[in-house]
Amino acid sequence: MTDAIDKAAGLAPGDAIFEARRFRPEFVQGAEQCRVSVLTPEHGLGLETALRIALARRMASLNADPVLTAEYDAQLAALGPTEQIVAMAHGKTDLVEPLATIARHADLVTLTPSEAKAGDIALLAQAGLSNPQIVALSELIAFVNFQTRVAAGLRLMRSL
Repeated sequence: MTDAIDKAAGLAPGDAIFEARRFRPEFVQGAEQCRVSVLTPEHGLGLETALRIALARRMASLNADPVLTAEYDAQLAALGPTEQIVAMAHGKTDLVEPLATIARHADLVTLTPSEAKAGDIALLAQAGLSNPQIVALSELIAFVNFQTRVAAGLRLMRSL
C-alpha cells in the first residue's frame, strides 16, 4: 500500500526508503488513518472538508512544501470551495469570522509554535468554535505539520 506520505515524498514500492517504512507498518497505517480522520472525518463537527483541505494547503505552503501544496490544491479544487475558503487556502488574512481567527491560529502554530499560548485557544472559542471543533482543528494542524516534516525528511534521505 502506498500512502499519502509516500506520495508526497516521491516513494514507490521497490525504493529502499519505501521498504524501510514498512519495517514499522503500524506507523504507515497509523499516519494514513490519521490523515483520513483529520481531513475527511465521518463526523466533521461543523468543520467542512473544504475548510480542512484549505487549511492543509495553507500549512503546506507555509512549510514551503510544493508537492503537498499542489496535492491539496487539487483536492480543494475538486470540492468547489467558496471564495473565502480559497482565499484562506492561499494565505489571505482578511477573511470573515471565524475563518480569520482559524487562519491566524494555524499560522501561529505552524510558524512559531513556541509562541502559542492558552489565550490563543480562547480566541478560537470567542470566534465561535466549540471545544470539539477546537480539538479537531488542533489535530488537523498537528497532522499537517507532521506530514510536511516527515515528507521533507524522506525526500532528503532519497537525495543522499
